[in-house]
Amino acid sequence: MTTSKLTIKEVASRLNVSTATISNAFNRPDQLSAKKREAILKACEEMGYMGPNKAARSLRRGKSNIVALVLPDSLDYMVSDPVASQFIRGVTQVLKNTPANLLLFSGNNDNVNDIVDFVDGFICYGAPRNPKLLNQLTKIKKTVVTADFNIPTAPSVNIDNTQAAYEVAKIALNATATKPVILGLRLIDSEITRSIGNTPLIDSEYSISHRRLDGYLKAIHEHGLKMSNTDIWHIPESTQNHAKSAVEQILSHTPLPDTLLCMSDVIALTAMQEALKRGLRVPDDIRIVGFDGIDEASRYHPTLTTVQQFNDKKGALAAQLYLTQEKENRLLPFELVEGNSTSH
Repeated sequence: MTTSKLTIKEVASRLNVSTATISNAFNRPDQLSAKKREAILKACEEMGYMGPNKAARSLRRGKSNIVALVLPDSLDYMVSDPVASQFIRGVTQVLKNTPANLLLFSGNNDNVNDIVDFVDGFICYGAPRNPKLLNQLTKIKKTVVTADFNIPTAPSVNIDNTQAAYEVAKIALNATATKPVILGLRLIDSEITRSIGNTPLIDSEYSISHRRLDGYLKAIHEHGLKMSNTDIWHIPESTQNHAKSAVEQILSHTPLPDTLLCMSDVIALTAMQEALKRGLRVPDDIRIVGFDGIDEASRYHPTLTTVQQFNDKKGALAAQLYLTQEKENRLLPFELVEGNSTSH
């Protein structure tokens, strides 16, 4: 007779032993003789009993050894994003030698409280797309660590996105630059790739894209150029398809831009492909910069000028802050990588 709903009391009664003996057979084998433990486990297997309820035991102990990794967007998008993959790899490298296990949680979800009782804490990579989660994360009484955004109640790991964007834009804006275009990430509330025009920017308090926009605009203004909102593009996701749609429209305008300031390497590499496909010379006719420092950027030809932000180290530090319970914010260094997309 088998059932998935047997309790430890029922099993103990059938085997005419105590519940402690059943528990020891599964969890503390040193408390029983090998022969007795083997007999109990065999009998339990025949009944279909798989052992004491681990979830209930975790709740009683107040510890599950599960860490929720809250990603900013849908899981299918985030696990395919090379930058997010670097961050996740950094987290797992630190946690692999600990009892902790990761639970991936989408930032599109409505309620982080659905899992709060089953996890020990949260590592949050990027501000969740659903703004409700931000408010919930500030009220959670368990450990929370954020990366690429800040909340008042948690330690964070970041780089200076404004300064990094400013410095990489200064490389691209040479003496002859007259028409830069910014290819931004999620700057307005729209699922369509488009110029922002007169559409108001979304709340920028938690957005690294808006910090990068600040840096690009600062460099452009210092260069003595005025920037029209028609030359600032909103790309809803850092994917080749969304980036291609933007670049195709941008390169169909007259006059053509001479500088493309992109908020991710995926966007920048797509822009370079489209420019070369149209016979434009990089960097002679058009200069292009990215942001992130993904592996593909160094292998592509021409090589890409970009910001290397070491996302695996960011993930590792976030995991370390989680484990040590440190409360201070950390600002990581970045490096400028000068490739052939801005100079020979």
